[in-house]
This record gives sequence, C-alpha cells and structure tokens, in this order.
Amino acid sequence: MTDSAPPAPSATRAVPHAHLATDVRGSVLRLARRLRQQKADADVTDAQMAALGYVVQNQPLTIGALTAHEGVTPPSMNRTVGKLVEAGLLRRTVDDDDKRRVLLETTEAGAAFVFETRRRRDEWLVPRLSALTADERRTLAEATEILRKLTRS
Repeated sequence: MTDSAPPAPSATRAVPHAHLATDVRGSVLRLARRLRQQKADADVTDAQMAALGYVVQNQPLTIGALTAHEGVTPPSMNRTVGKLVEAGLLRRTVDDDDKRRVLLETTEAGAAFVFETRRRRDEWLVPRLSALTADERRTLAEATEILRKLTRS
C-alpha cells in the first residue's frame, strides 16, 4: 500500500473530506521524507534533529520546555537529549539564577549541524520552488499557512 492509496469507498462516504485528507497526508509525508534525506548526518534521528533545531532557536531552555514543545514524554526526551550530549551536539549547563535548574544549549558542532542540514534542505527545495509558476508559488504560500493552522489544532 502506498501513502497516496485512495481510501476505501465506504470510508469516503463515512468521513467528509477523506480523499483530501489522504492526498494531503500523502503529499506531506513524501515531502517530509525527501527533506529528511537531506540531513548532514544520517545517524541523527528525526526526533534528535527536531529537538536540536528547537534548542538552536530557543536556547538556553530547560528540558521540560523542550519536552512540552515536542509533545513527548520526559523519559523519551531525556534519552534524546542524552544521545545529543553524547554526540557533542548539545550541552547541559546550570542556570546562574537558579542552580537547581539545568539548561540546554547547543555546542558549536550542534549549531553547525543544524545550519548545514537546513542549507542542504534549502538546496534541495529552492530549485523545485523556482520551477513552479508564480501562481503556484502563491498557492503554495497560502497552503503553507493552512498547514500551520492544521498543526496547531
């Protein structure tokens, strides 16, 4: 079965917009898969990449804040952070204002990894966007806003 297989006929009658849901899901999954392939290091998992990318943009932050943002359990995030610390991409520091709090920050290597991955992903995506017509790019920009709305609900 493929990502874009149409839903069973009974499913399309029972669920409004089932065909659209299938098409959106399939397209988003294929795009995400292609972008994930552009990572600077294949050994870094998607969960680790997501956590590292969030820390780069919001550091320093607590592991609790990172856990809440990523929507995972504390033990899962502790494992993810532990692997990133072991790999030299993240470091734990003590909060100067509250010595009980541990903060997460990226290392120089961690920040470089995130920026290189983003560069590779843009290098893959920009030519494909450039090949679209101006109307298609406008439509895609509008769809991007709608996708953001879907992910916030």
